[in-house]
Amino acid sequence: MMPNEVVAFLLTFTCYGTWLHGDTRGSVDKNHNQFGEEILPEDVEKERNDFTRLKHRPVTLTVDQRHIVTEAIREVCRYRNWILSEVNVRTNHVHVVVSATMEPKKMIGDFKSYATRRLREAGLIGEEDKMWTRGGSRRYLWDDDAVKAASRYVREQ
Repeated sequence: MMPNEVVAFLLTFTCYGTWLHGDTRGSVDKNHNQFGEEILPEDVEKERNDFTRLKHRPVTLTVDQRHIVTEAIREVCRYRNWILSEVNVRTNHVHVVVSATMEPKKMIGDFKSYATRRLREAGLIGEEDKMWTRGGSRRYLWDDDAVKAASRYVREQ
């Protein structure tokens, strides 16, 4: 369980193969994933190596897929009684601002599982297609102002 002071989370997860380690935007790996730590710099060779290990092409979500993922996230929140403040499913990543007394890692896992299941049910992805990168970003929002700012970012950026 999370401390009572946490008001919500800004959760972000990316589509498979669309943001590899070494990317020009920077990246985070299991050894560099602490709050306040600098992100990993661009590394063309590392990015190329990661790309050659992909099991299939990178995933870019279509309009129909984005709609299904959005609805799946809403479904998870209703089922789990989580408070969804904002969701924005982009072509290569997903942002969610949500309040719950749950570990954010588990929440991301639930969002990914439900979304993948709904995409398969709709026939929009194959049974073996990997949709998401491992893990995701979990930012803690400690007060209402932080929730409003994160929601605005998700909605407008």
